[in-house]
Amino acid sequence: MAVDMNVFMGFAEQIKMLPQMAQPTDCPDEERVSRAKAVFADKLNRTRATHLESCVNCGLCAEACQFYIQTEDPSLTPIRKLDLLKRFYRREIAPMRFVYRLFEPDITADDLVEAQHLAYDTCTECGRCGIVCPMGIDIASMVNVTRQGLAEAGLIPAGLRAVEQEQGSRGTVFGVGPDQLRETVEALRAKGLEVPIDKESADVLVLSSTIDILLFKDAFEATAKVMNHLGIDWTIHSCAFEGANFGMLSGYEKVQKSASERIMSQAIALGAKLVIVPECGHAYPALRWEGANEHGAELPFEVMAISEFLGREVTAGRLQLEQVDKHITYHDPCKVGRHGGVFAEPRAVLKALGVKRTEMPDNKAANFCCGGGAGLFVMEGATEMRNVAFDLKRGQVEKTGADSVVTACGSCRVNLMAGAARTQWPMPVESLVELVGDNLKDPAG
Repeated sequence: MAVDMNVFMGFAEQIKMLPQMAQPTDCPDEERVSRAKAVFADKLNRTRATHLESCVNCGLCAEACQFYIQTEDPSLTPIRKLDLLKRFYRREIAPMRFVYRLFEPDITADDLVEAQHLAYDTCTECGRCGIVCPMGIDIASMVNVTRQGLAEAGLIPAGLRAVEQEQGSRGTVFGVGPDQLRETVEALRAKGLEVPIDKESADVLVLSSTIDILLFKDAFEATAKVMNHLGIDWTIHSCAFEGANFGMLSGYEKVQKSASERIMSQAIALGAKLVIVPECGHAYPALRWEGANEHGAELPFEVMAISEFLGREVTAGRLQLEQVDKHITYHDPCKVGRHGGVFAEPRAVLKALGVKRTEMPDNKAANFCCGGGAGLFVMEGATEMRNVAFDLKRGQVEKTGADSVVTACGSCRVNLMAGAARTQWPMPVESLVELVGDNLKDPAG
């Protein structure tokens, strides 16, 4: 079912209002610098120190970055986004730090403000630069460290800060909390769909997201259809349903940990064997890896993205699908695909649906980001970067000749739809789980 564009445009206008909703995080310049340095000192372990020592200035990361490709701005070369972190490392940690201090200037508050644009507005942490680096430097993870330092210094961009503050203080995102989830559940029950909520025990805890409840309601409905179709003992929980983690996106670890712990604690209380993350790219690493790290112990349940789960069920023969006559191309969400390695599973689903699939020129691990990842879709200063990334992605989609784009990430879908609206591009942007939910094969048939 097509998304109501009036609702979508209303959501877009709500995003524009976010900076006005952010609470100030003012503090003296000296304190900002001190806070950022403390985070950098804590996060620069041996592996990251090795990365900072390893760059050979080959420039390959620039050729992999959508923002550099589209603008040819040398300041957007991915490795340069680590300059602030590298300066701190050289002055404070490096074996030759006493020599570096003779010519490497100390970090100032102005340096932090300048780094804010590079670490937030011009990087989606997509990781494409890291896969081409001959030295194996994980630039994306260290951009996130820079974000963590800036977040502690109170320098999260206002739009992103507003959502992080809301999630941290009220546990809601864009005003969506337990009450809104229950309303959505009741609306689905009124359509005759069984949606178990707040069960005391279940094998599977299903997560959703604010985007699904506000915009892509059919994705949540399709997920419920699949769970019931497979006869799974599942539930969604009003106290722990939000997959999005704006603490991770902003770099503010306190909120990141609280959002993850809310889900992990509920899954443990349920005795869940599996937690299914919705079509939300960053929600996957936020729980599967970062959540486990923040928890400090091995998680007693498995974490799977919904696209990963669908692929497993199709491959095992438990999920049978009707054939669909359409020509599509598939957009791999960066955090699920390049970071998580989930490439085969969504393609197994598309094969089972019988669609004609044409891959983009750059796909799977080499896929280009939609341009809205890592929170850029809510950042007021990232508009230009989102637009140039969309323009690149649009060209790649058009080369396939496909009639629609399918993806498994709500944020990707939002950014692609926003770009389509801006440029009057008539390309439909579809959800993988919705395609499945609309085409479940009747067991009796």
